[in-house]
Amino acid sequence: TDTQRKNHEDQKLKDLKAKNYLFQALDRLILETIINKDTSKNIWDSMKQKYQGTTHVKRAYLQALQNEFEVLHMTEGESVNEYFARTLVIVSKMKANGEDKGDTAVVEKILRSMTPKFNYVVCSIEESKDTSTLSIDELQSSLLVHEQHMSYNVDEEHALKVTHGDQFARRG
Repeated sequence: TDTQRKNHEDQKLKDLKAKNYLFQALDRLILETIINKDTSKNIWDSMKQKYQGTTHVKRAYLQALQNEFEVLHMTEGESVNEYFARTLVIVSKMKANGEDKGDTAVVEKILRSMTPKFNYVVCSIEESKDTSTLSIDELQSSLLVHEQHMSYNVDEEHALKVTHGDQFARRG
């Protein structure tokens, strides 16, 4: 009938428009891999499969991220900002794949995994603040202040050794 034909043509036009939008938004290399798909739905499904993966692949990737999060520790010589950046990249990837750790879990993980030189700072934070309400930004700010103090003390100590070390060397 005429109504069915008109509906079919409308659907075909909508599909062509959707394909056109997809083609405009895609990089040429990606476009070349999906150009042979006949409908916008097939294009979308193909891209979803390629770039998002199957449920099985996603689950395996998420497990790898969880493992990476669990074994994560601050390394010697790593700054607070570097460690937070490394941690938050993993947390963001986990969130993008369906697992939101939440601030409390991240805060507690960071406190547990700092280098030993931060032990007294970690104890101080745990005793003075409620870690269940402490935001990641507040924790980072507190740790940065302590890191700056430690850096200043090390610089001052080094300067004292250099100036006094020279005096003692001449006496001997």
